[in-house]
Amino acid sequence: GLVREIFAGTGLARLRLSSIEPMDWDEELIGLMAEFGGTRLARHAHLPLQSGSDAVLRRMHRRYRPWHYVEKVEALLRAAGPELTLGADVMVGFPGETDAEFAETMNLVRALPIGYLHLFPFSPRPGTRGWALHAMQPVRAAVVEERMAALRTLAVQKSETHRKWFVGRELEAITLHTPPEMEARGWTAALTENFLPVELEGRREANRLVRVRASGLTAEGTLKALLPDA
Repeated sequence: GLVREIFAGTGLARLRLSSIEPMDWDEELIGLMAEFGGTRLARHAHLPLQSGSDAVLRRMHRRYRPWHYVEKVEALLRAAGPELTLGADVMVGFPGETDAEFAETMNLVRALPIGYLHLFPFSPRPGTRGWALHAMQPVRAAVVEERMAALRTLAVQKSETHRKWFVGRELEAITLHTPPEMEARGWTAALTENFLPVELEGRREANRLVRVRASGLTAEGTLKALLPDA
């Protein structure tokens, strides 16, 4: 309702939704993505995952199961199309996480069209249920770091695959405040409507909506782009 009110009562050119729990992407909100995605609503969805293991999600008391997560991703892709950039949070080393449970997370991440990951090791907090679980079934620090490294490698692969798909395509973007070292090279930082970082050839003012054509990837995996008529 709030999103519809914003669109009806303002001239806002583009709205980007922040992190939203999987189960809060209800039919109406997904319908808004189908109706406005790519125009006034950014085709970008960040859905916290935490784990691809049903058993771990239950220990976390999350409100969804892995199959619920997959259903929401599929519904969002139908609504927004393949230009959707999907982001996810994944936590490593939750108390009692076994090799098999971690493998479930890796397999689910591999299977989903994820564009980027935010990765976190479990951090016990006094007074929480997780603190008590950690006291009983801690995951060794060396194992946590090993699993974090595996997910970091996978995250780079997923991000590169997603971004390469856009090379040669035109995208809406907004110019950003450019870091001095990039500006010195004659490029401008930008962010596409679907949340892909871009290095745009030429110097541009910040906070300008532009249409760009992706021409390749930098060594760091950022999209390089030109103006379509360049």
